[in-house]
Amino acid sequence: MTARENRNKGIGSSEEALTEVVDFVITLGVMLLALAVIGIAGYPMLEHMQESGHLQNIEQSFSVLKPNMNKVVYGKAPSQSVELKMYGGRVAITGDSYIIVSMQAWNESSSSIETVSVENNLRMIENEYEETSIAYENTGAWVKYPQGNAVAISKPDISYNQNTLLIPIVPITGTEGISGSGLIRVISESGQLSLERFENVSQVNITMKSDYYTGWESFLNESIGMQITDVDTTNNTFTASRTYNPNIEVLISISPITATLE
Repeated sequence: MTARENRNKGIGSSEEALTEVVDFVITLGVMLLALAVIGIAGYPMLEHMQESGHLQNIEQSFSVLKPNMNKVVYGKAPSQSVELKMYGGRVAITGDSYIIVSMQAWNESSSSIETVSVENNLRMIENEYEETSIAYENTGAWVKYPQGNAVAISKPDISYNQNTLLIPIVPITGTEGISGSGLIRVISESGQLSLERFENVSQVNITMKSDYYTGWESFLNESIGMQITDVDTTNNTFTASRTYNPNIEVLISISPITATLE
């Protein structure tokens, strides 16, 4: 083999080696770029999926909490204990919600229409996770999203059927709160259940203050046929009203509950 052939062969080998190095550098660059894209876009997406899964689990747990709490509300059980799983948020017995039920009823003794009303504090059991809140309040389970809109996860037990309107009122006492992750237990105990009955009612007005008032508005309007007559977004308060002809009977149950967390 001549010297020129050796030189040509050496040059060819050097070019092949250089090509392999360039290919390796390009491949490595593509891999690093892919890892960077995954780190920048993929991880937040994975984190968001995880948070969405946690939120869905919390909503499902409150769907289970509601019927168990309502067993105590209606005197079917003296107490109930329900486990909730926390994912780094906070569960507390909290709030300053209340309800006022005002009625126009015919008084046969005086042959006139009189105004009667029932009012009570409510409060709630609430789980705050990230920017979303989920709560049990007055026989219903509710969720409020970061945009501020609230909807019913499981509707409350206010019902209208055969000229009878049933309105449960559930005051909750307790001031405990727990933050962190893991399993906790919500224990509810019944108080003294009372039932008030009003006959010949021609109009019902319900005024509520609640952090979940938009969900309550939708429920009373869509499920009970009440019109929203006044809204105070600053104080999370609204009034719903309906006129009945013929007159109806209104049953209001008041069921105090003591709730503890452990």
